[in-house]
Amino acid sequence: MTVMLDAVTQGYGSSAVIDGLTVTLQPGITALLGPNGAGKTTLLRTLATVMPPRKGIVRIDGVEVTGERAARRAREGIGYLPQDFGFDPQMTVADFVTYAAWMRGVPSGRWRRSVDQALEMVELTDRRRSKMGRLSGGMRRRAGIAWAVVGHPQLVLLDEPTVGLDPRQRLQFRKIVEALGSSIVLLSTHLIDDVDAVCDRVIVLHSGVAKFDGTVTELKSLGHDGLPGHSTLERAYMHLLPESEQQL
Repeated sequence: MTVMLDAVTQGYGSSAVIDGLTVTLQPGITALLGPNGAGKTTLLRTLATVMPPRKGIVRIDGVEVTGERAARRAREGIGYLPQDFGFDPQMTVADFVTYAAWMRGVPSGRWRRSVDQALEMVELTDRRRSKMGRLSGGMRRRAGIAWAVVGHPQLVLLDEPTVGLDPRQRLQFRKIVEALGSSIVLLSTHLIDDVDAVCDRVIVLHSGVAKFDGTVTELKSLGHDGLPGHSTLERAYMHLLPESEQQL
């Protein structure tokens, strides 16, 4: 599977948040970095077909996404976890994830097995009958990750998925992401150590344009000791920001 954005412009009202972005995504784990307001969430919403682009073309698996019919078909292969996702507090965890499988077009005969696999991945098997409203914040976040990965979608979009997870749960999340490596995974995060641990590629957005697109190793090569940061990767990221944003 390949996902292509060709000169995509996106925004809200009169403001352009993404400006003529061209990028191709292939199987593997790609980190999406950038300061608040850089366009990360807007890009994920565009790829999830929540927002049609104002200009440019989005192609998913070779098919241009134009119109609601094409968008619905594309969504069957997309797992999307927004940073703030909605849920019915009275719904059980298993029903919540089953609903995601139904929305994604997973055949009903595979629901139970697919849900069991997703809950096992996020270590929520023993909570399958718990109501969503009674979960802790970290458990709710893990249920959201199960929502995004149930049925093994070919494109997985994760917006700050480790918010609310403790260090052990973040290590478990990394294992989950690594297991999705045969899919296209786009991970928006502010946690540089997660990027260094699991990602093959990094895209750095700033003001709606890609300031960098390459491997983690290539990004690290941009860092030097004169920049703020506790690691080579943090210093490299700071190198890509305007000088006015490099001051702490």
